[in-house]
Order: sequence, then structure tokens, then C-alpha cells
Amino acid sequence: MALVSTWAAFSLRLDEWHWPTEYQWFAYVLPPLLAVPVFTRIGLYLAVFRYTGLSALVGIGKAVFFYGLVYFLILMGFALPGVPRSLGILQPLIFLILIASSRAFARFWLNSIQSAIRGEMSQEKRWLIYGAGAAGVQIASALAETRQFAMIGFLDDDASLHGKTINGRKVYSPKKLDELIEQYAITDVVLSLPSASRVRRNEILSTLRNFQVHVRSLPGLMDIAQGKVTVTDIQELDEDDLLGRECVPPNPELMQLNITDKAVMVTGAGGSIGSELCRQILENRPARLILLDHNEFGLYEIQSQLQERLPETSPETELVPMLGNVRDPGRIREVISIWQPDTIYHAAAYKHVPMVERNVAEGIKNNVFGTLNTAIAARDGGVASFVLVSTDKAVRPTNVMGASKRLAELVIQALAVDSATKFSMVRFGNVLGSSGSVVPLFRQQIRQGGAITLTDPEVTRYFMTIPEAAQLVIQAGAMAEGGDVFVLDMSAPVKISDLAKRMVELSGLSVKSAANPDGDIEIQVTGLRPGEKLYEELLIGENPQTTAHSKIMKAQEDYLSWPLLQQKLAALEKAAEENQLALIRAILKELVNGYKTSPEVEEQSKVLPIRIKAAK
Repeated sequence: MALVSTWAAFSLRLDEWHWPTEYQWFAYVLPPLLAVPVFTRIGLYLAVFRYTGLSALVGIGKAVFFYGLVYFLILMGFALPGVPRSLGILQPLIFLILIASSRAFARFWLNSIQSAIRGEMSQEKRWLIYGAGAAGVQIASALAETRQFAMIGFLDDDASLHGKTINGRKVYSPKKLDELIEQYAITDVVLSLPSASRVRRNEILSTLRNFQVHVRSLPGLMDIAQGKVTVTDIQELDEDDLLGRECVPPNPELMQLNITDKAVMVTGAGGSIGSELCRQILENRPARLILLDHNEFGLYEIQSQLQERLPETSPETELVPMLGNVRDPGRIREVISIWQPDTIYHAAAYKHVPMVERNVAEGIKNNVFGTLNTAIAARDGGVASFVLVSTDKAVRPTNVMGASKRLAELVIQALAVDSATKFSMVRFGNVLGSSGSVVPLFRQQIRQGGAITLTDPEVTRYFMTIPEAAQLVIQAGAMAEGGDVFVLDMSAPVKISDLAKRMVELSGLSVKSAANPDGDIEIQVTGLRPGEKLYEELLIGENPQTTAHSKIMKAQEDYLSWPLLQQKLAALEKAAEENQLALIRAILKELVNGYKTSPEVEEQSKVLPIRIKAAK
């Protein structure tokens, strides 16, 4: 190409087909002798042609510039007869065009061969990107590089973009989605709408549910702004999208009141709620964050996550991971005495209804007496604020988990009387994405292509995302006056069957039913589990009070005095130690308003202790 570009430069300059004579041969010999060492030094021969892009073209331009500068200076210095000086400019320009064109052709040719081998256009995955902004263009480039999917084009609401092309991909109106699906067999739509409101996203998702396409999403605006978006960031729809409602932004003053520049302790720090509480707390710059958990791996994992965030989020915060069980009063007193927390968020609990129903005594020891141990240690240790993370299952419970959490609330209410520590509790429903949540389970069942298991088609639950729940817990605790029972506004309850159908449809599949026997995913009803309710409640009493936060209410509920409750707790502790299930349930019925059990559970209470004794 060095020789061809020299011949072309001579021919253009002299306006005739050229054949070199005399000193003109020097102008032919010089370019290869200069180009090879210069290009080698700059690294032009190390490039992989298949991935030639903008950076590679910049490298070619840089190499040819240095080569051309030397070539021009030599021609100018020697002033050879018959060799025009303008050749020193014209030849490098032609040389640049030849090199860039050859590499672009090589990329096209090699990729065409690879695409033919892989059958790119016959791939099962054919994608559209909803959103032709910067994020959408970036992810389209990433998809093109992988060559694992056929990127068909863009969808965008902006009518001025319709019909235009971006990097060779056409922008279509969302109204033409049905035509595109039929014409190109579209399988996936990626939402690239980082700045769109939740309302707009919900409108788009409602539209996409009518088509059999798999809907995915990109991360948030901050990740895109920081240049972190890659093809690996394409993910399943987040819990906010599945929930389909707007979240209320947190109040910074309430978030910081009990946290900023203070020592904060979280029990159950390795759990779903506890770990998110830790992340939210770190954002508000505490002086010290004490992480308590009996699960070594969970504690290590949350500590590692927080350690990575420290430099950017709160570099002055001291992280203190503490292994310990809330059932060990000595260990709890020791931790509080040494690290002196100002605020405690008590999230340590057994929360899985069927599991606690099978392990009644352990559930009572952990949920009731673990809370009692931590609360007493906090009171005696001079902790300023103590917040119990509770559940809607504590309201007129039909299972031991709910009854144990209501009894934990009663403990907090009783201890709050005449105490310098501001005790409070925050009651809310299910959190999407937590361990034991239906969302991870349904996703796994959909991926496996099997049936989605549903206990009852009429089951309804209150739902909230983990970050929103953690933020509201912190804000509610900041408003506590002592003995407060805060209830989070969970909006309207959601039918689990509707959530399952929404997840199936947004995965690009259809629900198999009597009306649609050729559907992809069947929904099987397995029957209510022991202790499970069709619906949950958030209030025991009536007429909750409003607070300074639109999503937080304050319940007015009765409780027992501490001397009376203490006697009952002593009897319950003895029954739990001896694993007397019938006696445990009897005491729970006496203490917890509205607690009821099914005949099946009652029968289990009579039989299980005998089996345990026989096994011993």
C-alpha cells in the first residue's frame, strides 16, 4: 500500500499514468522503509482487525501522521529532481485512506464470515431497544460487539426520530411494535429509559404485556452517567417495575436524625432487610456502624459490600462486624457496652412462616427472647433509640411467626414505659426481592420452564421494595416518641396470581390455562400452607394517626404492663426450652390478640413433642 499510494500520488500530481525514472525511485523505496518501523513502534500491527473501531482509526491516523511528517521532511530536505515536494503531503493522505479502508474491509469480511458460521440472523434472540438516547446507543454498540443477538433497531416516543437511523439501526415508532414482531420475530425488548418517570415506565410495561416479548431493563441514570453500562448490565425488570407504583423519595432530615455522626447498630445485618438498612445507613454517614449477625457468611458479605462503598460514600465511618446471636444476652450486653451505639435497628428474626411453623420453639426463642435480650441490653446500656422491624403478619396472626412478632412488639411497648430509650416498632408487609420472596422463586420457575406454584389464586399481599422499606424504617424511627407502633402505607394489596401472570408475560411467555392450552407456563395451585392467610392486615385497632411522612402512620394499640408480661414470658420461656408446643400455642393465644390456629396445626402440636421424646 505504501508503493501503491506513492504511484497514485505521482499520477495525480503529474496528471498522467506514472512510471518512475531516475531519482523518482527514491520516493518509492523510502515509504516502506519508513512505514514499517514507525507502525511497529506505535503498535499498529498488534491490532485485531475483527474489532477495528474508532480507537483503532485514531491509532492509524497517529501512525500515518508521524510517518508522513518524516517523509515530508526528507523530501523537502533532499529536493530531488523530478520529485514534487507536494508528494510529501499527497502520498501520506492516500496512504491513510488505503490503510483505514483495508482494515475496515477486513473487519467487515471477518465478521461476515463469523456471522455466517454462527448464523447470527437465525439466532433465537432478536432485540429491540426502547429508547434511542445515549444509553440506548451505548448498549446497542455493546450488543453488536457480542454478536450473540440480532439487534434489529430502536423504539422511541420521539416522533422526530422515527424513520431515521443510528449506527445503521432504524428508529421505529412504538405503535409499530406488532408489525416488527411479526416481520422480524422480535424476542426481547430492552428498556433504556433511565430518566423516565415510574408512571411512564408503567405505561410502557402495560403496553408491552400485550405482546409476547421478554422485557428487560438497564440500570439507573447514575450508572449510565458514570459510564458503567455494558451488555452485562441488561437485567430482568426490577422490583419497582413489577410492583407498578411510584415510590416516595425519602426525607433527608429524617434519614439523618438518628444516624449522621452517631454510632448505629443493626442486628440481623446479613439478612435481606438488615443488609439494606446497613446500605441506607452508610449513605447518611454514621460515625460507627456495628453489624451484628450469627451467620458468618452473611456478615462477611455485607461487610465486604460496605467496605467497597466506604471511600466514596462515608470514608470516616468505622465498620464493626460482630458475630453474635441475639439469643445470647451476655454477648449482646458486651457488644453494646463496648461499642456504645446511639441507635439500634433490630432486624434479626426468623421470618419464613412455614419454617417457623415447623420449628416453633426456635422461632419463639429467636423472635421473642432475642428481641427481649436486645431491648433490655439497649435500655441498660443507655441507647437513645431502639427500632424493632416488625411485620403485617403480627396482626391477628394465624401462624407462630406472626404471633411471635406481635409478642415482640408487646415487649417493646411494655419496656417503652418510663424508659429513657425511645423504643418504637415499624410494621410493614412483604418486601419484593428478599430471601423467601415470591419474586426470586417465580423467576427461577420461569427460567426452568416449569409451572409456577401458587398456594391459592385469591392470596393477596402488601408489597414494598427492600430499599423503600429500609428508608421508611429509618424515617419512622426518627419520629419516635416512645412506644410508637408505626405502620407503613403499603398502597393497595396485590394478588399473587396477578403478579405471577405479569412476570410470565413480561418474560415474553404466555400463561397456560384452560382458555390458552398452548401457553408456555402453567400456574399450579398447591393449597394454603399451615398458618398461611389469604390476606394480611396492617392494623389491629382503628383510626391510625398521620405523621409528618405521607407513607408512615401511627397505630393506637393496647399492650400489657411490664410486670404482668414478665410473668407470662417466664412461663413461655420454660415451655420453649422444653419444646412443649401445645403450651407455647396456649400462651401465645392468651397474650396475642386474635391469634388463631387451624385444626391441622393443633393436631401437630399434640403429636410433635411425643415424637421428639421418642427419638431421644
